[in-house]
Amino acid sequence: MKNEYDNQIFFKEYANMSRSRDGLSAAGEWHQLKELFPPLHGKTVLDLGCGYGWHCKFAADQGAAQVLGIDLSRNMITEAHRRNVEKQISYRVCGIEAYEYPENMWDCAVSNLALHYISDLEAVFQKVHRTLKPDGIFIFNIEHPVFTAGKEQDWVYTDDHKPLCWPVDHYFFPGERKTHFLGCDVIKQHHTLTQILMGLLNNGFELEAVEEAKPPEKMMDIPGMKDELRRPMMLLVKAAVRK
Repeated sequence: MKNEYDNQIFFKEYANMSRSRDGLSAAGEWHQLKELFPPLHGKTVLDLGCGYGWHCKFAADQGAAQVLGIDLSRNMITEAHRRNVEKQISYRVCGIEAYEYPENMWDCAVSNLALHYISDLEAVFQKVHRTLKPDGIFIFNIEHPVFTAGKEQDWVYTDDHKPLCWPVDHYFFPGERKTHFLGCDVIKQHHTLTQILMGLLNNGFELEAVEEAKPPEKMMDIPGMKDELRRPMMLLVKAAVRK
């Protein structure tokens, strides 16, 4: 997994995003994602690709007994220590693929906008299943396959630079996608919907919710937000472990 977030130019631009400045309230998918969380009071929570630690702080505020946030980016972990510190939260510089996933350790695992950087998604599903307790919950938000299959992950524009349509190409060819994001070249991994959902089912999970993110009505005045209703950008999934 390549780590663009320790590129200082990229990270500076990322820090200027509204979701970076203002946290979960500025994330267009949060009104849907938060409803997928189980009761967390007294529970143990693992955050895979924790970024600034917003979801770790949410879990702590909900009464979680222990929270671990891991992220490959040292910049992210430094910022998490600065912004979202509670006694039950610990952070570690560690990639999602490199974490040891101790057996039957966690009640809930969450991953927000990180899994589309992982090439072997099924291997991660296997490890998450192992580390969750019986009836544990796995919640994640991944870039939607329609979005990652977009040519250069951008619109086709009219002559006056208005979004005309979202081109989808090579959908059934999973793997590396190169795009330009926040002024830098970024490598992501495209996975089909079948790979994502059947990858869970084939590794011991039961699906409890599948949702495509739609920004709330209160954000419709933000420039460009109405265009987010023209194609899905994010896929939200809740899955349970049955051991």
